[in-house]
Amino acid sequence: MLPGDLMLLLIDQRSGRVRIGSTSAENALAGAVLVELVNSGRVAFEPNGKKLRVVDPTPLNDLVLNEALGRLTKPLRPQSAVERVRKRLWNNVIGQLRDHSVIRVEPRKVLGIFPAKSYPIVDEAAAEKLRKAVGEVVHGYRGADAHIGSLITLLYAVDAVHKVFVGDKREIRKRAKEIARGNWAGDAVRRAVEAIQAGVTAAASAAASGE
Repeated sequence: MLPGDLMLLLIDQRSGRVRIGSTSAENALAGAVLVELVNSGRVAFEPNGKKLRVVDPTPLNDLVLNEALGRLTKPLRPQSAVERVRKRLWNNVIGQLRDHSVIRVEPRKVLGIFPAKSYPIVDEAAAEKLRKAVGEVVHGYRGADAHIGSLITLLYAVDAVHKVFVGDKREIRKRAKEIARGNWAGDAVRRAVEAIQAGVTAAASAAASGE
């Protein structure tokens, strides 16, 4: 699923620490959840294309997605949907990865004082397979499919692609921008991802400005 894969990409394989700030990560994860809900047919845009709403409340076989689905109690613009869905999302996604034995959670201290956590990767084979597949697209060795295209688009929305993959920062950003605008999904999914990407970017900007 997109949220778990996105989180796995954001975790540094050597240190177990997340490569970007928690607010940016939460916004990107919320975008991933919304893309999954659109793909599952549970959420869709209203006819005017401005707001997301639940069109099928049938529970999914995924606790993270179901918890998020329950938060969408009214039609919301993408930015508001991202801000609504991101609540508790970090812990939910981390908990799911831990329960599936993909990562473990360890306490640590920042500057020897402030409590924090690291997330060492347990399933290194799965993490490396994912990183290799996405990296090949980022570096232009092959084209994107809907899953990888969505992952790169969400990383790009929070300016994190160059923090996840090694290479020239400018070239990686340029390539990610091209992928984010690419034609790797059907029209309906493409429009949804573009709108959700804009919502993630807006939510990140609002958080940074303290709104």
